Amino acid sequence: RFVPREYWTIEATARKAQQHFPARLYRYNGEKVEQFSFTDEHAAQAARQVLLGEADGKLEVVRVEKKERKRNPAAPFTTSTLQQEASRKLGFSASRTMRVAQQLYEGIDLGNGPVGLITYMRTDSVTLADEALAELRELIAERFGPDQVPQRPRVFKNKSKNAQEAHEAIRPTSARRTPEQVKGHLSSDQYRLYELIWKRTVASQMIHATLDTVAADLAPGGQREHLFRATGSSIRHPGFMAVYQEGSDEGDGKPKDERQRILPPLVEGETIELVEVAADQHFTEPPPRYTEASLVKALEEYGIGRPSTYASIISTLLNREYVELENRRFHPTDVGRVVNSFLTRYFDRYVDYDFTARLEDELDAISRGEEDWVPVLREFWQPFIEQVEHVMENVERSEATQARELGVDPRSGRPVSVRMGRYGPYVQIGTREDEEKPLFAGLRPGQKMDSITLEEALKLFELPRQLGETPDGEPVSASIGRFGPYVKYGSKYVSIPKGEDPHTITLERALELIEEKRQADANRVIKTFDEAGIQVLNGRYGPYITDGEKNARIPKDVEPAELTLEQCRKLLEEAPARKRRGVKKKAVKKAAKKKAEKKKSVKKKATRKKAVKKAAGASAA
Repeated sequence: RFVPREYWTIEATARKAQQHFPARLYRYNGEKVEQFSFTDEHAAQAARQVLLGEADGKLEVVRVEKKERKRNPAAPFTTSTLQQEASRKLGFSASRTMRVAQQLYEGIDLGNGPVGLITYMRTDSVTLADEALAELRELIAERFGPDQVPQRPRVFKNKSKNAQEAHEAIRPTSARRTPEQVKGHLSSDQYRLYELIWKRTVASQMIHATLDTVAADLAPGGQREHLFRATGSSIRHPGFMAVYQEGSDEGDGKPKDERQRILPPLVEGETIELVEVAADQHFTEPPPRYTEASLVKALEEYGIGRPSTYASIISTLLNREYVELENRRFHPTDVGRVVNSFLTRYFDRYVDYDFTARLEDELDAISRGEEDWVPVLREFWQPFIEQVEHVMENVERSEATQARELGVDPRSGRPVSVRMGRYGPYVQIGTREDEEKPLFAGLRPGQKMDSITLEEALKLFELPRQLGETPDGEPVSASIGRFGPYVKYGSKYVSIPKGEDPHTITLERALELIEEKRQADANRVIKTFDEAGIQVLNGRYGPYITDGEKNARIPKDVEPAELTLEQCRKLLEEAPARKRRGVKKKAVKKAAKKKAEKKKSVKKKATRKKAVKKAAGASAA
C-alpha cells in the first residue's frame, strides 16, 4: 500500500522590467537540491530565511545558457496510437474510437454516394503509400508554403514487437478532402475523429519545429553557494506544430512544452529584483491509475492483444465490473480485486505478462505458417485443465470469495466476516455450520472489502429502518434487498434511486417516492374488468391486455380505453402462450443429475465448481 512522503520546495519570484518570473532553488550550501532535501516545515522555513537575508532583495544573474532544440513530428496513426490520442484529445473510449473509425472507413455519402474517408483502421503500420506521400507534400506546399516541406519524405520505423504491417498507417484516403470540406456531411464524432487523423497525417510530413530554450542561474546577493534556476522556452519556428501537437498522459514524467514560459532578456553579471521567496509543502503521490490511453499503450508495450482486440479487452473489464471509470481513470472494484487475487494465487502462470506475450508470438508464428497449431494448443490446454481440476478439488469456497474476518458480533458472539457473493460484496454474521441461520447485509456505495471495519459492518445490520407511516397509516421502512435498496409501505415496495442511501433516507423523501410510484401505477392502468380478472395496461412497449397468464398486443387502429370485455377476451385467446422462464433449465438439470449418477467420481468436483467458475471465466478474458 502506498505511503505518501512529505517534501518541501523553495521558489523565488524575480522581476525585471515589470515582468515577473519564477526560479526554483536547485543548489543550497553548495549541494544540489533533491526532492527530499527539505522534508519538514522547520527546515524549509529556515532555508527560506537564510536566502532572504543573503539576497537583501536582489539576485545576480551568474549564468545564462541558450540552446536550440528541434522536435520532429509523430508518426501517422496506428490503431493503438489512434485510440490513445482520441482518448486524450477527444475523450473517446477505445470502442467509441473504433466504431467511428469503422464508419469513416466504410464510407460517408458526400453527395454522390458513399466515399471511404480513411484507410483501414486495424493496423500496426506507420508507413504511407508513395501516392499518399506525393499528395501530402503537394498539399503542404500549397497550404503552408514550400519551406514547410522537408527535402525528402519522412519515413518512420515501427517500434512495436511483432508488428503486423499488411496495411498502411491510418490516413485520409485523400488529404485534399480537408475536414472543413466534409464537415457538413459528418456527425460531430465523425468530424472530430477525421480532423484528428487528417492533422496527424499532414503534420507527419512537415518540417521539424525549432524551439529556443533558456536556463538562467540566479544567486542571492552574489552568494554562489545558493542558486536559483529559471527556465523558459519559446517557439522560433513552429513547423509541424502549426498543424498538430501530440498529446501526453498526466504523470508520464515528460515536460509539458505546451505551456511555454517566456523569460525576459537576461545578461550575465546584471542584478535583478527579488520579489519573494516561498516555501511550499508537497506530498508524493502514487503512480497515476490507467486511463484508456495509457492502458492501450501498456497493452502494446507488454505485447498483450492485437490492435483489433484492445477495445474488446477494455470493454470486458468494464462489462464484468472488474473495474470502474472515475474521472476517466480505471479503479479496481471489489470483484476485480477478488478475481485478480484468486488468479494470481492459483493461475499465476496464465496471468503473467510474459506468458501472454509468448502465446501471442506463437500465434503469430502459426499465422505465418512457421508452427503447427495442434502442439501449441496441446501445450497450453493440458497443464491448464489439470490446474483447473486441482483447484476444483482442493480450494474451499471461502478462499475463492476472499472471506476476511472482521471480528465478533458483541450481541450474538458470532464471527463477522466480509466476502464476495453472487450479487457483490456483503457482510455475514455467523457461519453456515451454526444452528442459527447466518445474517447477511450488502455493502453501502463507497465501502470496500479491503477497508471496511467491524463497526461499519455492524451498522449495515440496522436495516430495515422504520421511518414512520403514510397518511393512510401504512408503516414505512427502508432496507436493501436482492435487487438493491427499497422503501416498503404496507405490503408494497418502491426502489430507492441510485445515489440515495436507505441508511439516511428520510420519511419525507420516502413519501415522495411512494407518491411517484402510486401516480405511475395509476397511469399504468387504462381499464380494468374486475369480474374477469382482465386489465388493459400501459407497458414499456405500449398498451397491452393481460389476464395474469397471457399478454395480448392491442392493434394500432384500436383505442385501448374503448375496448370491451369481449374484445379483450378474443385478443387474449388469439395471443400466443407466454413462455415460462426456467422450463428448459429444469430439463437440463434433470439430465445433468442422471449423468452424475452414472459417473459418481466427478461428484466431489461438481460441488467445488462454483468456487472457481467466475475466476475461470476471467482467465478466458
